[in-house]
Amino acid sequence: MQNLEKWQGLPYHPISLSYKKQFGQKVFKIPVTTAETCPNREGLRGMQTCNFCDVWGSSAYAEYQEMTLPEQIEKGRARLKNRINVEKFLVYFQAYTTTFDRVHKMRENFATAASHSDVVGMVVGTRPDCVSDSLFELWNEYQKTHYVAVEYGVQTFNENSLIWMRRGHTAKKSIETIQRTAKACPGMSIGIHLIFGLPDERDDEIILAARLCNTLPIDNVKLHNMHVLKHTPLEQDYKNGLFKPVELEEYTRRVMLFLDHLDPRISVHRLAAVSSRFDELIAPAWVMRRMDNYQYMLDQMKKTGSYQGRHHNA
Repeated sequence: MQNLEKWQGLPYHPISLSYKKQFGQKVFKIPVTTAETCPNREGLRGMQTCNFCDVWGSSAYAEYQEMTLPEQIEKGRARLKNRINVEKFLVYFQAYTTTFDRVHKMRENFATAASHSDVVGMVVGTRPDCVSDSLFELWNEYQKTHYVAVEYGVQTFNENSLIWMRRGHTAKKSIETIQRTAKACPGMSIGIHLIFGLPDERDDEIILAARLCNTLPIDNVKLHNMHVLKHTPLEQDYKNGLFKPVELEEYTRRVMLFLDHLDPRISVHRLAAVSSRFDELIAPAWVMRRMDNYQYMLDQMKKTGSYQGRHHNA
């Protein structure tokens, strides 16, 4: 329970505290779009588009796709400064598969981001099967002057669920890439994304995922809830009765189960996703409510005595 005091009363280790420890002040991410596609959309190795992914490829702001990178950074800075008192930023290369481009393109994008004096680091969102030694060299080069982090879209450690998602990579590949990155880029921050609310998801699988995270050289996790968007393969499954998303209460229970077994050293970006484009959301409706959902989850953790690491050593 001592961790709750360190976490400012929260029942989990928020990424904001890790950033504050790293930089001595608040920092916020500016999500940008530089990639235009991914291996799935290109049909490499017979791959198909992930069943949950919409046409925007997880882009936070669809309008950014029409802007240059400098324009995106400037707009992101202005947006955050108008809402929050913040002076330092991380440029988050988010949409599609950022590392699917050639490394020289990422080098150019890193240079653009680093040219802003208030940008203290870069965060790269990508897949476990789209990294290379030359990419590691670039990351190590920039680690000398900036904070560099990678977030891998692991999504799940269940091989059958990855097939259902049509991810095109295995859980084994995710584990290998995480370990390979840690070895090639010492000191680099490594995070993973996980999705809960999958078909036939069992409690023992959720606990196993937490325990596996505890053994891996990762620093943070970001949690998503599987939801249905228009113009996705999952939309047809939902309409045909082949997929039913979980309600907030059940999703919360699964998140608490995961966090109860997660090592307290691992920081958490967020507890649930929110649909940034309400007009594209099909189900469940609760995904539209960001703060209400967050407060509900905090209240449930407090009510049940759940907190990150409660059963870490069990």
